[in-house]
Amino acid sequence: MAVARKNIFVVGLEPFNLRLLQAVRHAEQYAFHRLLSYEEVAAAERFDLESLLDEARRILREFEGRIDAIVGYWDFPTVLMMPILRRELGLRGPTLESVLRCEHKYWARQLQAEVVPDEVPEFRLVDPFDPRAADRIDLAFPFWLKPVKAHSSILGFRVVSRADLEQALEATRRGIRRFAEPMDVIMRYADLPDDIRLVSGAHCIAEAIISGGQQCTLEGFALGGDVEVYGIVDSIRGRNRSSLERYEYPSSLPAAVKQRMISSARRVIGRAQLDDTPFNMEFFFDAGRGTIALLEVNARISKSHSPLFDKVEGVPHKEVMLDVALGRKPDYPARQGRFRYAAKFMPRVYGQHDDWRVRGVPGRAQLREIEAAFPGSEVQLHVREGMRLGDCPQGDAYSYELAAVFMGAQSRRALRRDFDRLWQAVGLGFERAA
Repeated sequence: MAVARKNIFVVGLEPFNLRLLQAVRHAEQYAFHRLLSYEEVAAAERFDLESLLDEARRILREFEGRIDAIVGYWDFPTVLMMPILRRELGLRGPTLESVLRCEHKYWARQLQAEVVPDEVPEFRLVDPFDPRAADRIDLAFPFWLKPVKAHSSILGFRVVSRADLEQALEATRRGIRRFAEPMDVIMRYADLPDDIRLVSGAHCIAEAIISGGQQCTLEGFALGGDVEVYGIVDSIRGRNRSSLERYEYPSSLPAAVKQRMISSARRVIGRAQLDDTPFNMEFFFDAGRGTIALLEVNARISKSHSPLFDKVEGVPHKEVMLDVALGRKPDYPARQGRFRYAAKFMPRVYGQHDDWRVRGVPGRAQLREIEAAFPGSEVQLHVREGMRLGDCPQGDAYSYELAAVFMGAQSRRALRRDFDRLWQAVGLGFERAA
């Protein structure tokens, strides 16, 4: 007798990640349904949170079958919308408050400083609209200035001088409403301590820079009070020491260092009371000093890592997200992959070149030929012919991200060699404005 499929609603579901969801083991047991579009929850210039929640409620209310889970892999606002919707439907998942203890940067740093004080940099709360904001920050240069919640390093500034700080504060004041308005709506749904309730979405955090070291991300899950880590991915930054150039899996860190990070993760997740959810947690390891430092916690899987796990384990780690949402302990990693190593490359143009135009962008057929020449590769261009770099939808304050390139290989050296050859074949060029 056929078993009824589980109805899984996926926030912001789009074709690339649907393919990865359909690659999990026993995928025939799931029916995936889109809950809101990618454009609404990830690419919008403005997030009208109440309207998004109401539209999601309408879609769920009008569904004629049983709803078994709501999942998502996008950052803000998806990760903070899901606990609200799950609570209203009585579905399994973490509480909104526990997710905020991880995702609200100031609250998260307060909590982390209580349980792993030696791994947390100095930090200060900043009101960018305070006329004396620059005078009140008593951290030594350089330091980071970031909103208490944004995504993809947007409005994240590496501040090296007073003039730099003034410019960062002005840019923050111009752009922070995009995140502050929906964040304030979300916080009204939560039962917050009085001191955190006063920290609106328009606030920022300044924190000392974690200098040097190797960066990595732990991927894990909390289920029924148990916390497990099943994979660690290295994050390699570019020459400006700020922008990410690639992710590599599995990590090259020593086993003892990995274990220290896992122990720290368990303490932080436990203190946040985060449960019934996947998570990822970013660390730095300074080999010279033998220290680890905690960068941030996210109450979701990293979508960027899913193709890497697929290539090495043979199954995307979206399987973990599904299992946890359904209350099942994951049987992962899968150990069934084609490759020993995998990477996501993020080729960039560094500096301020808003008026440069992109030339020589290959068409779809040419891209497929390039991918065929490098088995296991997938190329997602973020640019189109003639686009100004200033209009590129991906990037940060210091660079323009041109593409996401996923590759697998049997050695780390082969990964980097194959990427260099592939990117040369893509052959993007740039034309400076006259």
